[in-house]
Amino acid sequence: MILLNAASAGFWEQLLSTLKQWDTWLFLKINNDWTTPFLDGIFPVWREMLTWVPLYFFIVFLVFWNFGWKAWPWVVALIATVALSDQLSSQLLKNWINRPRPCADDVLKYQVRLLLSRCPASGSFTSSHATNHFAVACFIYFTLKPYLGKWGKLLFVWAATICYGQMYVGVHYPLDILGGTILGCAIGYWAAIFFNKKIKLPLLVQTSGTNTAAH
Repeated sequence: MILLNAASAGFWEQLLSTLKQWDTWLFLKINNDWTTPFLDGIFPVWREMLTWVPLYFFIVFLVFWNFGWKAWPWVVALIATVALSDQLSSQLLKNWINRPRPCADDVLKYQVRLLLSRCPASGSFTSSHATNHFAVACFIYFTLKPYLGKWGKLLFVWAATICYGQMYVGVHYPLDILGGTILGCAIGYWAAIFFNKKIKLPLLVQTSGTNTAAH
């Protein structure tokens, strides 16, 4: 039994070591090799939350435009989804796992191209950018899917580009992004399922060339 436990422990240690090596290799490829001066100027701004404030307001405006005051529960649910995703990622997992960011790693930081003014002090796993943006993308997509059609999939492309930017600027590993993406999608999907079952937006009725919410 002792030999079996030792073999099992050795297997997991080797697996984690291999994953860390692949994670570091891919991070350095994205951060050091797959770069251009154009992206060096774009991604530090692209991954900033404030950059997308006009988009958030535009989406909320469209929802109110179509559903009127019946859109308020949707807005509250969206805010609750973001709050939940941020708390789970930023306050729970980052503090519990406490993985150093690549730009804060004692060895790796000398190889990192840090494109921000400072290296964030918080932990690296999971990426809160990935968690929050994929939670938002999933919630909006699954609650507004009948109205967004195929264009709704662009929400996931948008979230993915922001996540890629986090690796490009030097503050997250690929596994941080993957973990955040899985967590964010799970939160956003189940929040949307709960909203659609318990509250739901009213159906839109086409009248005189405009959409109005059915009572």
